[in-house]
Amino acid sequence: MENGNSSSKPDIPEFEKKLLERIRGSKTPLRIMHVCGTHERTIAKYGLRNVLPDNIEVISGPGCPVCVTPEEDINIAIALAKSGATVITFGDMMRVPGSAESLLDAKSEGADVRMVYSIDDAVALAEKKPELEVVFFGIGFETTVPANAAALLRKTPENFSLLTSQKQTPPAIELLARDANVDAFIAPGHVATIIGTKPFEPLAEKGFPVVVSGFEAGDILLGISLLQAQVEEGSSRVNNGYPRAVKPEGNQIALKMMEKVFETSDSEWRGIGKIENSGLVLRKEFEEKDAAKKHEDLYASALEEVQKKVGKKNKKRCICAAILTGKAKPSQCPNFRKDCSPKSPAGPCMVSQEGMCYNWFRYSREGGSNLA
Repeated sequence: MENGNSSSKPDIPEFEKKLLERIRGSKTPLRIMHVCGTHERTIAKYGLRNVLPDNIEVISGPGCPVCVTPEEDINIAIALAKSGATVITFGDMMRVPGSAESLLDAKSEGADVRMVYSIDDAVALAEKKPELEVVFFGIGFETTVPANAAALLRKTPENFSLLTSQKQTPPAIELLARDANVDAFIAPGHVATIIGTKPFEPLAEKGFPVVVSGFEAGDILLGISLLQAQVEEGSSRVNNGYPRAVKPEGNQIALKMMEKVFETSDSEWRGIGKIENSGLVLRKEFEEKDAAKKHEDLYASALEEVQKKVGKKNKKRCICAAILTGKAKPSQCPNFRKDCSPKSPAGPCMVSQEGMCYNWFRYSREGGSNLA
């Protein structure tokens, strides 16, 4: 399926045409929430909302990992950098605002903040430069956790530590199932490659149809069609629409590594609040690698200064919290396409390529509806 912004008529593959016929043939109203930034990107890029019938609505949940990273954790990362540590993280995380500034702002003021593609790059730097105190800011869902666990299990240098802000997806989806007006869920394929399909079964047992989906346009349409079928037959279960990558039991090697290094905890989600059993923290055996504890005395005064900046900046109004919970669309934000853009983001949803605002800005005004 071609980009929805193309002026020519899209050349839709036969498989997708049949799925669309099936979806359009059902008159059952269905409000679906996906919980994956890559799903949102596909939906927006290929104009899927524009080809769906009026009785099918697909909304975005908290599937963007940098979008749900709390301001408090970003503040600590900034304070560490300003205290002399070398803070390393992924590219998207650099520009996400904390309470008053971002890691990129701290870098522009002289702090040592660097971008990498994996934790291994950060470990390699610590090995090469023993005079540096290297802190890797580890954020994200279950997809990125195994790499962090593997690094610590390999024994990292003494001058390396991990600032963790890692989340587990199923508890957040279960919370939204209670609070959001949603009929069914498209579960994140990346996460499911690690945890499998079984963790989503409690959601189905509560009456919510679930489909684990891949990331092509046809995958999304297949997911919608499978959810329709469940609703029409009056059932709720977990369909694996991504069997080429996802097994019901997940990746057992990755899960065992995660269990050795991390344990479950309550966790704060930006825009949502604290969600029980949704976070992952280092086990006691790896406590010496916990940057927040290891360097607490180092960054305490700097954190105080970072927090004092709150309110001094005239922050643009951002409704990212409502967008992350499916209560609003980017086009309903007064700053969207005006005072908020990828070059000058007011909030995290406009920073990341997995953020809903970013994708609506890039591909269309209404998330793939061909509006300029």
